[in-house]
Order: sequence, then structure tokens, then C-alpha cells
Amino acid sequence: MNDSGDTITAVASGAGRAGIGIIRISGPLAPQIAQAICQQALPVREACYLPFIADDSSVLDRGIALLFEAPHSFTGEHVLELQGHGGPVVLDMVMQRVLQLGARIARPGEFSERAFLNDKLDLAQAEAISDLIDSSSVAAAKAAVRSMSGEFSAHVGAIQEELIAVRVWLEAALDFSEEDIDFLAEPALQQRAVNLVSEFDNLLARAEQGQRLRDGLTIVIAGVTNAGKSSLLNALAGADTAIVTDIEGTTRDVLREEINIDGVPLHVVDTAGLRATDDQVELEGIRRARAQMDNADHVLVIIDATRPALPDIELPESVRRTVIINKSDQVDETTLASLTQQFDASFCISAKVGDGLDALKAYLLSLAGHDSAVEGVYSARRRHLDALYHAREATDAALYRLRESSMPELAAEELRLAQRSLDQISGVFDSEDLLGRIFSDFCIGK
Repeated sequence: MNDSGDTITAVASGAGRAGIGIIRISGPLAPQIAQAICQQALPVREACYLPFIADDSSVLDRGIALLFEAPHSFTGEHVLELQGHGGPVVLDMVMQRVLQLGARIARPGEFSERAFLNDKLDLAQAEAISDLIDSSSVAAAKAAVRSMSGEFSAHVGAIQEELIAVRVWLEAALDFSEEDIDFLAEPALQQRAVNLVSEFDNLLARAEQGQRLRDGLTIVIAGVTNAGKSSLLNALAGADTAIVTDIEGTTRDVLREEINIDGVPLHVVDTAGLRATDDQVELEGIRRARAQMDNADHVLVIIDATRPALPDIELPESVRRTVIINKSDQVDETTLASLTQQFDASFCISAKVGDGLDALKAYLLSLAGHDSAVEGVYSARRRHLDALYHAREATDAALYRLRESSMPELAAEELRLAQRSLDQISGVFDSEDLLGRIFSDFCIGK
């Protein structure tokens, strides 16, 4: 167990006036602080209703005290929770008494940090606690609970175990290369590597959806001038955020708006209209528009139904686009049907009068992972996804070498790199582990 040596404290309930306020204490002095404030030895893991006593024997408050002995607590240390009235003044009075008895104010996140250092949580679980608190939707909260309870880490751990098993097989084959048996030719080895890549894809799908729920999507609205891009931004935001006029080239710079649909955050970016021009200011706006599209999660390409034109837009493979016909209120149904087919459009809307906006909002929610068909979504961060991408790429490279029977030593190295990437998610793997598995599984006695 990590022993920091000092005792920390903080108000664990929300700021401001409330019915109940909670002060949490963690560290070696927690039992002594309990004895001093409660004027008695507290039973372990049993709620006691009693007065909280000041150094002059006056009563500061009355409430519930809970004592947890190490290592059976959230942090793995002795923990004391004092649950009293939630007024800022009374909480401060009790807090000052706790500090007087030897505790110090905790740093932000220090309770979770100690839980990690004492092997009560891995890094992904610790981060999920913050994600749960900051959840902006029911779907995001459920994803955070899954990660906090260890489902995400368990899924990563299962893949890691299989990576170790395949590495063990490869290392053994290399060690016994002088024997007549060709371990590398076994079809089961390649199949296990194929299954690993498939498991990575499954885990990535869940984690990507969770990351969208947590961080939101960056949606760029693009199109020719006067197609209704700014009108769409205003309609989605529910406010006149962008200037809308009949003059072409009104929007010359990037305009960002943070909007919230059913609790899901969306970062919507309005851009300059795409057209040929000699205006240097407008050209700079167009350059910025294209840069925003290259870094977006999704691009909404807006086409004016009254003067249809599809702008020249080239996007990276990672960026998807959706074509939308705007100003549907200004043309007939036959024309709309023809334009939809011509441009392979997904939606026909009128940003001005609101037609089709509900369907578009539902679509944006689905892109962000809300009510997604992907089951068991995990709350994940960009660092988790980067680690998973690198691990999957390395595993895929190892599979290629196995299929081509090309330099199995490099295949083993690719799997080592994949395993190292996964280590960054939880931070719990020890390199000695692999050595132990090799000897125990294969009983190498040479």
C-alpha cells in the first residue's frame, strides 16, 4: 500500500448552501481525528449520530460520522466521513477543527490519486469518476458508470491477456526454432491474432462512442455562399448567433457555437462560403473553412435548393460528410425529390422556418453516440483512444508478418508494442509478468 504519510481533507459535497454537507478525511490521522471530534472511539463501518466537538468542548454541529479502516476504503487508507448540515459557515467550522488536528487541504483529485496509488482503482476508473460527475446526459452517465465500475478496464485486460498468450507462443517458437516442430505454422496462432484485431475493433467502437458522449462532436457547416449555413447554425443554437443577410460572403471567418441537444454537447462551426473570389479577406476565410473541415468529426454540406451547387470539398478519410438540401420551403416536392437523388442528400430542411430540423437534431445525436446501437458504451478519453489505435495497428502489423511468414521476431516485437500501448490505459502491467507466464505456461527447462 502506498503510504503518503500525511492526512488530507476536503469538503466532498457540492459548494453552496445545502441540507447536508460532507467532509472527507483520508490518511493515518483519521482515527485520532475521529476520536477528538466525536469524543469517542468510533466503530468501523458503522454510522454514528453524534455531536462534532470543538477544541473548547463546544458543539460545532450534530451529524453522522463514518470510519473506514485501511485498506478497506475508497483510498485504501483510514478514511473518516463527517456528514453534517450543509451551510458554508458550519462546514468551515468543522473543517477548521479537522485542520487543527493535523490534516491538510487535499489537492484537486488527490483522493482518487491515492485510490489509484493504493491499487483501489486503475487510471481509467479514476478518470471515469470525473466523467460521471461532469456527465451532461443520461447516456454519458451510464457510460461513465461502466468505466468507473471496471468494465472498460476488464475489456482492455482481456485483450491484454490474449496479447500475452500470443506473445508467449511466439517467444516459445523462437526459443525452440532448432526443433523439428514449426510452432509458427499452426493455423490457430494466426486465428488468435485475427480474433485480437476483431476484439480491438469492438472495443474501439464502444470507446469512440463514449468519447463522443463525453467530449461532444465537432460539426462543421460548409457550402457555397448564401446556402443557409449561418441560418442553420442559428436554428440549431436557438439564437441569432451568426449574422444572416442576402449579401454573398457575409460570413468571412470561422464562427463557433457550443450547443446542447438533449444533454449532449455539440461544437458547431459555421464557415465562410466556398466560391471563387479575388477578395483576400474572403480567401483567408475560405482557407480557414477548409482547415476546420479537415479537423472536424463531421461535415454538414449545405446545398441551396433554389440554386443547387455542390462545392468542391476534399476531406480526410476519417471525416464523414452529410449532404443537406436547405430552403425546402421555397421549392416544390418534385424538385426536392430530384435534388435529393442528384446530390445523394440525407435531409431536406428549411433552416428559416424549421422544417426537418427535428430529424436533423436526432441524426446529430446519433452521431454523438446518444441512443446508439453500439451496446455497452464506455466513457473514454482521447488518450485511451490513441492507445487503442496504436495497439490495434501494431497487432495488425504482427498478423501481417505471421501470414507472410516474414520475420516472426518483428511480429513478437509488434505485439510487445501493442501491449505497451494498452499499459498506458490502466498503468498496471509489469514487464516481469510476461516472463512468469512464459515459464509457467511452457515449462521451459533448457
